[in-house]
Amino acid sequence: MVGFTEQFGALLGIKITCSQEFEPMGTAGPLALARDKLDDGSGKPFFVLNSDVISEYPLQKMIDFHKYHGGEVSIMVTKVDEPSKYGVVVLDEKTGEVQRFVEKPKSFVGNKINAGIYLLNPTVLDKIEMRPTSIEKEIFPKIAKERNLFAMVLPGFWMDVGQPRDYITGLKLYLGSLRTKAPDKLAAGVNIVGNVLIDKSAAIGAGCLIGPDVSIGQNCVIEDGVRLSHCAIMQGARVKKHACISGAIIGWHSTIGQWARVENMTVLGEDVHLSDEVYSNGGIVLPHKEIKNSIVKPEIVM
Repeated sequence: MVGFTEQFGALLGIKITCSQEFEPMGTAGPLALARDKLDDGSGKPFFVLNSDVISEYPLQKMIDFHKYHGGEVSIMVTKVDEPSKYGVVVLDEKTGEVQRFVEKPKSFVGNKINAGIYLLNPTVLDKIEMRPTSIEKEIFPKIAKERNLFAMVLPGFWMDVGQPRDYITGLKLYLGSLRTKAPDKLAAGVNIVGNVLIDKSAAIGAGCLIGPDVSIGQNCVIEDGVRLSHCAIMQGARVKKHACISGAIIGWHSTIGQWARVENMTVLGEDVHLSDEVYSNGGIVLPHKEIKNSIVKPEIVM
């Protein structure tokens, strides 16, 4: 992780500083741990973003909203169809003031949930002890009681991508957003169906059919006659001739053999090699493995 952030920071021309916790500190404890990095004495607010969420990030609008209401905390909320699965944020629709939080309500109290995007004044750090702490369950309710917490409805798409199936759904939503806002970034051609994102360094063979909802990373090789749909092919992976992948995540530098079939939310870790004509039905394969026999039902391969 640290190596990746250094590489990515160099690419963007910014400095990324990592704060490492040596025991699980919850969602608020790490902020206390990184206090010296978050509070520079200027009083300026700082963002806190959940890393397993994909969405649009209207950060400037959030800064403007935060300045407007003058409270201590701003959070983004998103509308969902089934709020009973989540913790619901109950707020004043006119002012955005958060009134209370209701965890997995049995009756309807609202349809807005925490989107995992926050803007906090440094004074919030004074409320967080150096111990495992939940910002959602311990810190935010107290600030809401002080009438110092406000919520802004997130425009556009949102998805928690912490699980493989949700990752593929998040990919679909992201590609759909690109279709609307930056269609030139998406691939086009007779072999492309729907929304597909292909890195310019990837090599695509003849007679392939790719899409919908596919991303192909750096230096990937997709050989002739391959069929791809609803999948993410990570950097450096190779998919050999006439393989078929649908609903899967193919890890970095992995290989899919000729005429192999991969489906039903198969997830391959880094450097996994599926032999020719192998079938994977929902297999979860840990890194650095060679799979010579079919995985006929969902299972974890250690």
